[in-house]
Amino acid sequence: MPAERRSGRIIILFDGMPSLPRKQPLLVWLAARGYWVIYPRWRGAWESDGQFLQQSPERDLHDILDELPRGLRDPAFGQEFRLKPKHIYVIGGSFGGTAALLAALDPRVEKVVASCPVVDWSILGQEPRKETSNPSYPAFIHDAFGNGYRLSAKNWNKLRGGKFFNPAAKTRELDGSKILIFHAKDDPYIPWRGVERFAHATGARLRLLDRGGHVRTELIVHRYWRTLAAFFG
Repeated sequence: MPAERRSGRIIILFDGMPSLPRKQPLLVWLAARGYWVIYPRWRGAWESDGQFLQQSPERDLHDILDELPRGLRDPAFGQEFRLKPKHIYVIGGSFGGTAALLAALDPRVEKVVASCPVVDWSILGQEPRKETSNPSYPAFIHDAFGNGYRLSAKNWNKLRGGKFFNPAAKTRELDGSKILIFHAKDDPYIPWRGVERFAHATGARLRLLDRGGHVRTELIVHRYWRTLAAFFG
């Protein structure tokens, strides 16, 4: 979603998983505030080719950042947009929040905002999943989303090891000054105390909400935009 042609401020917006790619209204809202907004699909999900989690989603971010200086092309009408990235920010929720946290490792990314992020897959994987009674999560994803996610059990199980796509394994490397986290104490999927420990270990800013459940990214952006804009600088 283009903003002013001269704007060098870019937001990369990451979805959760599983989710439907329906944040277009948020893209328009952010673009109206002077940002270019990139809304990619995870490799192996929806319109993107490949197999989901065959490689870490961190690689997806790096590939996007590598391509940004080359500009964008509208596939429908062939219009080309030249970007001059000066300030790059990442916003993500849940699974996308995990990617946002790891994005802070890239020096090209100035600030990241993570809403209800998974901070440690090795711990989360030990808890019963509340989305489904199906003992196989990849089977549930296939039944519920068809080919929206090309996810194998082998690739999903990579998360259990604690090193693959796992912010908790990078606490010493992460610069907490680049990170702002929102999390609700009544989140039914991701325990807030683990997120609090992660924020303390990295020095990240944490905004704990008493209520809100697994808070939607759109709600965080709209309700706390002044906080986000000040954090971006």
